[in-house]
Amino acid sequence: MTANITIGHETSGKEVLFDIEELLATRLLVQGNSGSGKSHLLRRLLEESAGLVQQVVIDPEGDFPSLADEFGHVVIDGSAYSPAEIEALARRIREHRASVVLDLDGLEVEQQIRCAAQFLTALFDSPREHWYPVLVVVDEAQMFAPAVAGEIAEDTRRMTLSAMTNLMCRGRKRGLAGVVATQRLAKLAKNVAAEASNFLMGRTFLDIDMIRAADLLGMERRSAERIRELERGHFLALGPAITRLPLAVKIGPVKTGLKARAEGLMAMPETAPEDMAELLTKNLASEAREAVPPPPAPPAPRVDEIAETIARAEERQVEAPAERADTTTVASRIAELITELSAEEGIAFQSSSAQYQTFLTRCRRERLIGPMPDMQAFRRRFAIAGSGLDTLDEELQKRIMQLASAVDDDLLAPFLVIAKASHTGETQVDESALARAYGTSSPGRIRRLLDHLEKQGLIVVREDFGGDRTVMVPGLESQATG
Repeated sequence: MTANITIGHETSGKEVLFDIEELLATRLLVQGNSGSGKSHLLRRLLEESAGLVQQVVIDPEGDFPSLADEFGHVVIDGSAYSPAEIEALARRIREHRASVVLDLDGLEVEQQIRCAAQFLTALFDSPREHWYPVLVVVDEAQMFAPAVAGEIAEDTRRMTLSAMTNLMCRGRKRGLAGVVATQRLAKLAKNVAAEASNFLMGRTFLDIDMIRAADLLGMERRSAERIRELERGHFLALGPAITRLPLAVKIGPVKTGLKARAEGLMAMPETAPEDMAELLTKNLASEAREAVPPPPAPPAPRVDEIAETIARAEERQVEAPAERADTTTVASRIAELITELSAEEGIAFQSSSAQYQTFLTRCRRERLIGPMPDMQAFRRRFAIAGSGLDTLDEELQKRIMQLASAVDDDLLAPFLVIAKASHTGETQVDESALARAYGTSSPGRIRRLLDHLEKQGLIVVREDFGGDRTVMVPGLESQATG
């Protein structure tokens, strides 16, 4: 299954596609000097993929809160919360799969760095059951992963480097796909930049940055001048999620963001010099005496209030259909999707969180609005469908599920395969079906599985001198041999 978006066009007008699923596995590095269109590129990527994947944006300049109006992102003002609350919000964001913008514009530089570092670390340290795929976009990444020590405190630098390194180097297994954007490659820590496999290089002028960009794109160094000549909004692309050979891309239009300022010069005011001097100096002393501090900012919403907003964010991001299907139809289609998913080749070898994410993605694509099974309920229904237990009559299903009530969730699917075979009196347990249900191809793991279930008193295994195994489930009349 692929999920392609159009990031822009070649000079010939041909669309340039971006594979979001490949991006989740390979990460992205964007470089461009101020005015090159770097933020425009990030906005295009976020807008086009908003309906496909959860998004978290670290925004030090306040450029991305407008995503909330069009796509339902939750905007979190980093200056309004304590460090502990920021970490709690990060954990809830992973749990509820909300797309958010962490707006750091109201903080000083070092505060921005510490806030982002604690937020990223909390995302990284979230519980395993919340490791859903998410794009983590970090703008002005040279601030958060500096190549050399700057003016910030050493403990702050170590904290932020650790957070960014975890995101780019170890985040993939946790579902975190880093997208880092920087004005200068030379200022970005090399161990952070080196983990990206996809590159979009915009206009830059310094030789050191051009040479590094050319090296990453696999271009000869004498061709690096091409990067200096790029127009605004044009990038050189390379990577498995975009293209196997360097390709010039003009980034497409966006829907959100500040209205474009008028380009070019503006006529100067025609006020006479003496009148202008009076405008500037009249009653200046009294105005200075009467100056009052700006009104205090409104109190920030409590964490529990914003958590409720986060919990509903996913529903807001899904475009509501003209007519909602009735609950019965939705429930029936959900059951069909779980059955279809359980029958797919290789799905059992994925983690439960990856299976659940695939299921939710398909529900969103079909615009299924209604109560969804949670992670635990999905795992049980997936195990039932994968074992074929749903083909038996309801009374027998209830009986087997009562016997399975003491079985751990991760062992439920293979136990149900054994129980079904035991009840139907098959001559042997289908070891390929058992291996598929358990998500393994190792005979050793199958043996250890049977030993574990027997020690738990859930099955009885007898093996004769010929090596054939008889597997029985106490409480079911028939038995199966293997």
